[in-house]
Amino acid sequence: MNIEGNIHSIETCGTVDGPGVRFVVFTQGCPLRCQYCHNPDTWKVNDGKKISVDELMEKIIKYKSYMKYSGGGVTLTGGEPLLQPEFSKELFKRCKEEGIHTAIDTSGFIPLDKTKEVFEYTDLVLLDIKSFNPILYKDLTGVNNDPTIKLAKYLSEINKPTWIRYVLVPGLTDKDEDIKNSAKFLSPLKNIERVELLPFHKMGEYKWEELGYEYKLKNTPTPSDEMVERAAHIFKSKDVNVVY
Repeated sequence: MNIEGNIHSIETCGTVDGPGVRFVVFTQGCPLRCQYCHNPDTWKVNDGKKISVDELMEKIIKYKSYMKYSGGGVTLTGGEPLLQPEFSKELFKRCKEEGIHTAIDTSGFIPLDKTKEVFEYTDLVLLDIKSFNPILYKDLTGVNNDPTIKLAKYLSEINKPTWIRYVLVPGLTDKDEDIKNSAKFLSPLKNIERVELLPFHKMGEYKWEELGYEYKLKNTPTPSDEMVERAAHIFKSKDVNVVY
């Protein structure tokens, strides 16, 4: 089956979205409107360009040796790749037939019953949990975090290897109590291989300006080393493996 996906762009040798050297596919469309998003140009579902799984696999296979020798693979990110579950599933199915490692970077804000089959062909989930505080999550993203928490529990049930991504934003996600609650939730989950503690940055700010969007974090600083260390210490205190 040659399904088409709607994608924003491709990065052929990515090194930050999963292990090793990765062929990264940025899908188009996202239901969240995160205040610190660095890819707001992926938000609109009707933008992007169509590409078939056949066409994409032809490009991916050219980089197979880089993936093999670096322990890398293919990562689907966005936007929100689970907005296109049939495309995501078919692409990963074809990758597995080629012996290529697969990773998906998702917020989890898609009904679980529509996405379970994608995870059958997914080796690693990069789950972005913006906050475990439901009020803060809604303020940060415009949506609620129930689907994300539900997905985190499901991934634990099926023992799917998962990396949690937590963006540390001064004045928003840096409160000790919120981080403690995150660590308490994650600590008993045996499928969580690591928490990636990602310091807030402004590399995408220019895109907001170009698109005419209001960037609310214009005056928010990047977190200090001490702030990052304190957050990492809280995760470690609950026996959560954290990298930063």
